[in-house]
Amino acid sequence: MSNHLHIYDEATVKPWCSSRANERKAWQSIALLDTGVDPLQAMHDAAQFGIKYVLLGICEDIGPRANLGNGGAEDGWQAFLKRFLNQPDNQFLANEKVLLLGEVAISDLTLAARDLSNQNPQQLTQLRQLCAQLDQRVEQVLSLIFAAGLEPIVIGGGHNNCLGIIRALSKHKQRPINAINFDPHADFRDCEGRHSGNGFRYAYNEQHLNNYHVIGMHELKNNQAIIDALAAAQFSYDSYQALQVRREKTLTEACQQALYNLIDAPLGVEVDLDSISLMPVSAYTNCGFSVSDAEHFVHLAASQVNSQYLHLCEAAPNQHPSGIQAGMSDAGQIITALVNAYLQAKAN
Repeated sequence: MSNHLHIYDEATVKPWCSSRANERKAWQSIALLDTGVDPLQAMHDAAQFGIKYVLLGICEDIGPRANLGNGGAEDGWQAFLKRFLNQPDNQFLANEKVLLLGEVAISDLTLAARDLSNQNPQQLTQLRQLCAQLDQRVEQVLSLIFAAGLEPIVIGGGHNNCLGIIRALSKHKQRPINAINFDPHADFRDCEGRHSGNGFRYAYNEQHLNNYHVIGMHELKNNQAIIDALAAAQFSYDSYQALQVRREKTLTEACQQALYNLIDAPLGVEVDLDSISLMPVSAYTNCGFSVSDAEHFVHLAASQVNSQYLHLCEAAPNQHPSGIQAGMSDAGQIITALVNAYLQAKAN
């Protein structure tokens, strides 16, 4: 099961790390896995020594491209690492409970997808077939993490990867799970072949998704078939327009009401970074939520006793209007802020 896991060692991590005199940084406190031991056993051992959270990267843009979208989501993980590892290590963050595991190994899938065009019907089908293979790899790696009793924080790639995470947690718990998603899109499109726009629909059809709520779903960015399918599944949402335009309720009220209705099963916490204004993502927007709104959402969801993972997806640094360097900086800073919000909520 570990064939699709690229485990990081010190040599892998060192190029991302910097030092400063009289200052301890996060990379000096977080743990790495013993590469000489079976990964599942090594994670069990890590849990015995106080590790609770696992950082895992997925460096792909197959899912967004298979959804007729832009590429670039493969760089979100690298942007995060450079920022997160080099932040100060102080009393406000328990870095000693964090394991930097590595990334899902997908170089062969990336190579196979590299020259495929989503404007060519046959090649689009191939992209969607590769996305389905990616699902299997994500599920295998996440199954190891859940089996070790650890909580994954999954970063990078498209929202297609929610399916592999949900499958793994549902099978581990032997019951369908709940999910709350901070996202302008419901990602509940038809099961027309796998891509970033239908992960929750597949999870529901496979009976891995018990209940699902979308915070900030944009009324004008989801087709009627999606809205009808959500209603048929008895899934709910608070729209962007209801929260930010008509101000029918506050973001806090919407989140608290939704979380109250999701307490009856293990909970997945999902954030599509498309929800944040000016964030370099696959679907760039000027009309979204603030970074602090997203942090608040993560804080509230992570504070729930049944929350089991955090998934941050769709960052695409090369989509920044000022270029990839600015995109790497912004994406790294924002993803790090959301991870910190999760870890601090858990600590409290």
